[in-house]
Amino acid sequence: MDSPLQPLVDALRVFAAARDWEQFHTPKNLACALSVESAELLEHFQWLTEAQSQALSPDKKDEVAAEAADVFLYLLQLCDKLGIDLVAAAQAKMLVNAQKYPVDAARGTATKYTEL
Repeated sequence: MDSPLQPLVDALRVFAAARDWEQFHTPKNLACALSVESAELLEHFQWLTEAQSQALSPDKKDEVAAEAADVFLYLLQLCDKLGIDLVAAAQAKMLVNAQKYPVDAARGTATKYTEL
């Protein structure tokens, strides 16, 4: 991965190597961990109203930030193991989404592209 995220990827490699954790960081295990952390992120919003979810207290926002960081770090590790440049993949996906959701058809609607 050669991207602006590379220093963070390198730091994650050093962190895992120092703890001899590379043996556990298979794509399957990282994908599972990513799913778990995503669920922990979601847990902070469970049962909140839309308004409450947009007005988190500073302490709650810190907790959400920590969970979001966990999701991000596991995603980076997964992409690193698979040789995926996450920034390039995201940029490519945005181009695909622009084709699926043209402004004139998608503006102001949450309708899936197959229904536009």
